[in-house]
Amino acid sequence: MPEPEVPPHAPILELATGSVMGRALFAVTELGVPDLLADGPVATAELAEKTDTEPSSLSRVLRTLAGAGYFRSLGDRYALTDLGRTLVTGHPTAARELVLSLLGPAFTDSMQRLSDTLRTGRTGVDLVYGLPVFDYFARHPDEGASFNRTMIAFHGTEPAAVARAWDLTDAEHLVDVGGGVGTLLRAVLEKVPATRGTLFDRPDVIGQADLGDAHDRCRTESGDFFTSVPHGGDVYLLSHIVHDWKDEEAHTILSNCRRAMTDGGRLVLVEMVLPPGDDDHPGKFLDLVMLALTGGRERTESQYRELLAAAGFDLVRVVPTDSAVSIIEAVPSTST
Repeated sequence: MPEPEVPPHAPILELATGSVMGRALFAVTELGVPDLLADGPVATAELAEKTDTEPSSLSRVLRTLAGAGYFRSLGDRYALTDLGRTLVTGHPTAARELVLSLLGPAFTDSMQRLSDTLRTGRTGVDLVYGLPVFDYFARHPDEGASFNRTMIAFHGTEPAAVARAWDLTDAEHLVDVGGGVGTLLRAVLEKVPATRGTLFDRPDVIGQADLGDAHDRCRTESGDFFTSVPHGGDVYLLSHIVHDWKDEEAHTILSNCRRAMTDGGRLVLVEMVLPPGDDDHPGKFLDLVMLALTGGRERTESQYRELLAAAGFDLVRVVPTDSAVSIIEAVPSTST
């Protein structure tokens, strides 16, 4: 039997219809179906009763998602596949939070206003909710906590890749500025047991920190990096921080790091450095997310060089990792 002809607009069709599967996955995850299946198969009628849904409708959604590999049907019961098990609460991949955040209302409502963002220059979050995205999360702590966990899922193997690619053996005190729940700082400190660290972030974030076995060499501190950052570090790490902001705000953050570091200190950014040309790169997708949510942007190496120079730094090198991010290392400029 001949293979069916692929229409020329097949990629567009796949992109335009993909949101249906996303909404279905969000619905069952928000309802807690993966958690109900965590201990084994459950009948559809029981799932419907526990989620206050209509059995036939729930069955149709689960049947479709089973075809995509999230569940498997066993007669009138459903069970999790290995993929579906990542959606259970507490799974180390944080896939559940990834679904609830990136397919949830704050993200989708903001992306739906992208045309208005292009016309006005305002973020989708500002257009929908009337405030910046991080203020929104501060006012909605449950969503904020989910977003913080989402960063674990979104960045995946990045922390380990950065720890492998970055020689930190000569560092004494590493300050992780805007370090979230501490995933990257923990990975780095576990590799270099002689280094101590400071995890710095907003008060509503720092309470969720998990530093694992590195907790005895690390302290946490809360504050606002637009005002100041902890003093006395010889290495200042900013992972996916600068990309959240326009050049003016990024300059303020970097300048505060410059003032806080010790003599001979260095700055390390972990970011997706955009390649030239039209080649596909995950940083270009993330750039659209920044456009809609934060007002920030992904940057090329030359743009980072200019941004760092304006804040009193010389870019020393860009080190690729075996993930999508690169390590951008800079030192205080000798001309300032």
